[in-house]
Amino acid sequence: MTSTSSKPHDIQSLDTLTGGAFTASTSGERAQRIREWLASNPAPERVQDVFKEMSGRDKGAARPLREKLDELRRAKDQEAIAVEWTHKAEALLAQPKLNIADALAWQRDAAKAGAPLSREPLAGFKFRLAERVKGIEDLQHRAQVHREAAVLLAQRFEVLSTKGWRDAQAAEEALRADVVHWQQQAAEITADGNWSSLDARFAPQLESSKAQLLVVSDAFHGALAQAQAAAADAAAPLPPVPVWADELRIARGGAPEAAPAVTQKPAAPKVDPEKRAAAQDAVQTALAKLEQETAEGHGKASAGAAAALRAVLKEHGRLVDAPLEARVHAALVAAGELEGWQRWSADKVREELVAKAEGLLKRPEGQALGGRKMQETLRSLREQWKQSDQGGVPNHALWKRFDEACNEAHKVVEAWLEKVRADAAEHRAQRVALVEEVKAWAAEHAQASDLKAHNRALHQFADRWRDAGHVGEKVFAELQAQWNEVFGAARAPFEAAQKASVERRQAMIAEAIELGATPVLRIDAVKALQQRWQAEAQSVPLDRRHEQKMWDAFRAPIDEAFNRKSADREKASAAMSEHDRHVLNASKALEAANSTGDAQKIRAAVAQLEAAMRGEAPPPAPKTAAAEPAQAAQADGPAVGATEVVAPGQAAAEFGESAGQSPAPEDAESAPSGVPAEAAATEADLVAPADGADPSARSDAEAAEPSSAPAAPPKPAPKPVIAVRGDDRPGNKKAEPAPTGRGGKFGDRRDSRGAPAGRPGERTPRAGDRGDRGAPAGGGRFGDRPPRFEDRGPRLGDAAFRAQREALERADLALRKLAAQAHGEALTQVLGAWEKRDAAQLPSVQELGRAVTPAVRSSWSQALGSAPSSQANDAAEALLRLEMAAEVPTPAEQLEARRALQLKLLTRRGDPAPAQTWGQDAGKVLAAAHDAASARRLQNALKALLRK
Repeated sequence: MTSTSSKPHDIQSLDTLTGGAFTASTSGERAQRIREWLASNPAPERVQDVFKEMSGRDKGAARPLREKLDELRRAKDQEAIAVEWTHKAEALLAQPKLNIADALAWQRDAAKAGAPLSREPLAGFKFRLAERVKGIEDLQHRAQVHREAAVLLAQRFEVLSTKGWRDAQAAEEALRADVVHWQQQAAEITADGNWSSLDARFAPQLESSKAQLLVVSDAFHGALAQAQAAAADAAAPLPPVPVWADELRIARGGAPEAAPAVTQKPAAPKVDPEKRAAAQDAVQTALAKLEQETAEGHGKASAGAAAALRAVLKEHGRLVDAPLEARVHAALVAAGELEGWQRWSADKVREELVAKAEGLLKRPEGQALGGRKMQETLRSLREQWKQSDQGGVPNHALWKRFDEACNEAHKVVEAWLEKVRADAAEHRAQRVALVEEVKAWAAEHAQASDLKAHNRALHQFADRWRDAGHVGEKVFAELQAQWNEVFGAARAPFEAAQKASVERRQAMIAEAIELGATPVLRIDAVKALQQRWQAEAQSVPLDRRHEQKMWDAFRAPIDEAFNRKSADREKASAAMSEHDRHVLNASKALEAANSTGDAQKIRAAVAQLEAAMRGEAPPPAPKTAAAEPAQAAQADGPAVGATEVVAPGQAAAEFGESAGQSPAPEDAESAPSGVPAEAAATEADLVAPADGADPSARSDAEAAEPSSAPAAPPKPAPKPVIAVRGDDRPGNKKAEPAPTGRGGKFGDRRDSRGAPAGRPGERTPRAGDRGDRGAPAGGGRFGDRPPRFEDRGPRLGDAAFRAQREALERADLALRKLAAQAHGEALTQVLGAWEKRDAAQLPSVQELGRAVTPAVRSSWSQALGSAPSSQANDAAEALLRLEMAAEVPTPAEQLEARRALQLKLLTRRGDPAPAQTWGQDAGKVLAAAHDAASARRLQNALKALLRK
């Protein structure tokens, strides 16, 4: 059974679930929506599904999901740990006798294991254990206070026995009630649930205090009852309390019993002061040792020091004075208490060590210790056991358990050591085999010619030796000596070749120093030396650092020589020549013309810059039109120095026609029939200036001059600049316009030799025309060319070259921008004339560009001058033909009509194509009525057609 849900549906449902996280536009929005969704605590399964899809799309947005999954995984692991420590806490609480150290150890070990003690149920168990420990400590404190209360009650009995029996009789009931109350409190203490968890010393201490108190109380009440009977009956015996007996005896009329005579002790015999001082010193020495060990907490050492002090005291006790004897007794009591506490704390430490040793083999699955880790752990546990023995009395029962657990865990270490020994034997065999292999290989390749392969093999042997595995230190020292000997013998031929290569390279470095020191740097010798170095480097490899150091030493003198040569060349080119100054001035003039935005000025400045680049002298400043005589304007053809005034729209049209494009026929007819200045060009114009850069041109010019003339011939008068359509630069001299039609291809020649024959309307060049390079048409091809500079002119400096290149690029951009502006204005004028049906607003042929002939413009003018035609079908078909010719898209509602027209044209193969009749089609559209949709379609079509 297949599921009907698909992945897009799943992603869509996940996107809805997460609040649009998958459809968010940016990564930040996706991450924000993911966080908002996670704040609602979704199910872990849904979080996993969203993370699976989001991780492949946006890892940054998937980061909160991954963190949430990690948190859930940790929580799951903590749940298992929490269950384990919950069972341990329950076991501790279920014990009738709870050890405070075990309860504190549970909390410490649970925190180390990562159990969540701040969450339930462990938080509750932690609180219960803390309350249990607090109850045990409070019970211990109550037991100690109750002991002190028993002592105080006994002291009250003693104090009353020193007073009169009537005072004692008055306080008897209060004392009896206090004793009863003390017994009730003692019963409550022993009945407490935590009484069994107290230390073993508290129960006997409380019982002894109770027994002592009861004995004193019974004796007191018995003596008081006997005193009361003696007071009532003179024959009754007196109480055993001396004070009460004296009081009753006096009351009976007798005298008090005389105090027994104090017998004076016999005077102690005199002791030698030296013996007393020696005894005092011995006791003080032993006492100082005991106090020191007790202060430092050394249980075992303090026990030894106490025994030593007792022995000294037994020997010299009768010679010790009272203050010193009091210090001795206090120190012995403190040592006894320390010994008891040390024994208890040492047993706790030993129990922990036993638990750790027994838990080494009871670790969870997947967490078992390895051989080395087990060995280190056992060593650490045994060291800790030794330290516990030093601080207290040994516990043989715990030692037996500890030793058995360590021996059982050491079996893992033994298995690991066995494996390590087997691996070491195997690794030793591999290393021995590798030594033999290297020895055989060295004997076989002693005369190796491929040093690179030899070095590569040595590196491979070294890597194999390094990765051969671990062996013992003694074995490795033995094998390493053999390896060094064998590997050194295998490397000896390669090291000899390296030494010879280093010597050869040192010789080449010396040769490079000699080459660099020569005044004239020999490039061929440098190239040959570099080739020798490369061949040497490829044949014999060296250490990379050493090879790089030698290469730097080899390259340094050659680089220094080349830098010196470059510096000399820069010094030579730093001095700007006259030719560079002319080019810089012309470039600045072209920049100024570019800023004016006048196409005519830009073209004139371009022509002057090209003339300056060819080495021609800069022309004089042109005369203004106002200075010319009035009759010059009435002369037939333009006068010398006159310039035609071209409309601004014509500048853009002229830019659209480059040197390879032909002007319109009417322009050719309007041009003057002949220009005498161009037809009468002489060879004197072609003589190069004396300061030009072409030496051949200068030699030819000097040969053309008469030998007897010491001065240079005067410069010819500058030729007039006549602005015509097309390329009107001074260097491009045209006798008459080129024929109409399509421009020539790249590489076609303009003269009669290169022109293709058979084209209609093509004219042969006139006798006075110049060729491509400015030579007269009657000149020869080779030796009879007049002397002049080469086409590119003299060589330019860096500054002049960059200046002229940037100026020409800016001029080209400015002319293109003007042409684009003029083209848009002409198209707007055509649409405005159609809308107003005014033929006078139609742009001229020059403004429309070379794509529109006078005949086409006349047909457009006639269409605008007449009334709108009612043949809408013809206009619609003409629009479709215009869009097909311009290759622009047709509106969607006219696509069917365009396809039908295309099928119609396929059936009429003899009819001209739309690209050939687009002028007539535009006239049909202009003859129809104006509407906005047709105007937009006509504008899109003519925008593309007028640029062709």
